[in-house]
Amino acid sequence: MIRRLFARLMPGRPSRDPRIYRRDAHPVRREQVPRGARSVTDKLQEAGFLAFVVGGAVRDLLLGQTPKDFDIATNATPEEVKPLFRRAYIIGRRFRLVHVHVGAEVLEVSTFRAPQKAVESTDENGRLLSDNVYGTQAEDAARRDFTINALYFDPTSEEIWDYVGGVTDVRARRLKLIGPPVTRFREDPVRMLRAVRLATKVGMTIDARTAAPIPKLASLIQNVPPARLFDEMQKLLLSGHARETLQSLRAHGLSHGLLPLLDMILEQPLGPKFIEVALAGTDARVRSSKPVSPAFLFATLLWHEVLQQWNVAKARGDKPLPALFDAMDRVLDAQAERISIPRRFEANIKEIWSLQPRFEQRAGARPYRLLEHERFRAAYDFLALRGESGEVPQALVEWWTRFQDAGDGEREAMLRPDEAPKKGGRRSRGRGRKRRDDTGDAGGPESGSAVS
Repeated sequence: MIRRLFARLMPGRPSRDPRIYRRDAHPVRREQVPRGARSVTDKLQEAGFLAFVVGGAVRDLLLGQTPKDFDIATNATPEEVKPLFRRAYIIGRRFRLVHVHVGAEVLEVSTFRAPQKAVESTDENGRLLSDNVYGTQAEDAARRDFTINALYFDPTSEEIWDYVGGVTDVRARRLKLIGPPVTRFREDPVRMLRAVRLATKVGMTIDARTAAPIPKLASLIQNVPPARLFDEMQKLLLSGHARETLQSLRAHGLSHGLLPLLDMILEQPLGPKFIEVALAGTDARVRSSKPVSPAFLFATLLWHEVLQQWNVAKARGDKPLPALFDAMDRVLDAQAERISIPRRFEANIKEIWSLQPRFEQRAGARPYRLLEHERFRAAYDFLALRGESGEVPQALVEWWTRFQDAGDGEREAMLRPDEAPKKGGRRSRGRGRKRRDDTGDAGGPESGSAVS
């Protein structure tokens, strides 16, 4: 009783004893957990271990949403978990866990963790470098990030175990850190990004005590490895609420320096409209379960800095195409210092950008060659965004919309007079048209920002 009173007086401090919600006190049922996750928890419990569905899956089920993943937490160590399953693999270094394969499902099984205490487990800013100290379930709840993510559902008994008041916060739609916010953000600065993303995604308000130190600690994001920061930004941009999340990032002082040129982009006359249109379209696709390309998203976020540098170079007399490629390299190099964009995405981004000048060429065989390009669809969608934001004439977008769907005769009539110098060896329009027809139609503007 005294411990529970103390917990109420010290918000965010976990209790040693959980509050157990019986099946009649909540809406979550065993049947809502996929067969694979149920079989893993059942086998662990049959072997004498504790086993729960944990974290975001429990939160989403309480909110009436469909979880994407069902993670499992247990008091069994990875070495004890692995022999119980035919296809199980121990992975990770900083955070060791087991991937259990059940049919097509891959279940992530983690062992209850205790808080780190050794000085060598953190860097000079307090960021955790390793996290493999096993502990009790109460300790595991205490070291999780937010109260709404520290809930444990037992598929067998259909009970929810709550050490930190997470059920109350879910019902109040309140996002609250477990423990002292400054300490927890220093342990892992990415938690600041996750707080904003998660609150926006599930429609919650960040608790005032949790939100207060974020602007002061925002610079700690600079210490996060670029590859990990890219993963987090990708989750943010593909959350289905990217536009609202970006606004919230700025409101909490987290946008500056994350995408190094983002504030500058948003201050340019056409920048805000362009990004708003791009993110709105992406959010609509994510909510409709349509594919979305991360490369396309980063191409939109960084385009206006490329455009600015390209225009400066052309104004001083540089040749347009080399100037464009130089601007692209400069922007991507600057971005790589903060967020490590994988090379496979960089190549797609460059192709989307480099094809934009070719849309101005509407004479001779050049439009046919552009239609044949493997990145035409993504580049066309990018052009459509530029048109919608007012960066290029809408008539140009409409021309390409008609041209890609037109028959041979209509395409021929749409072509402009070819004023370019004749070059030897240029193929005929007929050959270009023939190959285009053989490969099929490119599709209408419905594809949005998804193709690359």
